[in-house]
Amino acid sequence: MTITTQRRGKRFAELVADAKETIQQIDAATLRQWQADPDKAVTIIDVREQNDTAQGMIDGATAIGRGVLELSIDDAVPNQDDTVVLYCGGGSRSALAAQTLEAMGYTNVYSLAGGWRGWNQ
Repeated sequence: MTITTQRRGKRFAELVADAKETIQQIDAATLRQWQADPDKAVTIIDVREQNDTAQGMIDGATAIGRGVLELSIDDAVPNQDDTVVLYCGGGSRSALAAQTLEAMGYTNVYSLAGGWRGWNQ
């Protein structure tokens, strides 16, 4: 007798690929331009874990781990129309986080393509 297990959901990579098809992404050069523009208000959120953020963060970013983002976002960004850029280590978790914030009603959300690693290259 052969027992087969049918997968019921998507794997992480599939979830990320799906998210990246629906969200907005921004590259590091554009984010740097936005930071330098005094007329462009942008909230940058680092969704990495505390042990990762201890190694460095983008200047002006707020650390809100991916695990508590939904709980903490209303305090960090009360206006759902504000521009929000999320980043993680490589751009996967921030893509999922951007998708989540859009589902919560945030209208101007971006994921930093390449994440922290891309920012530093």
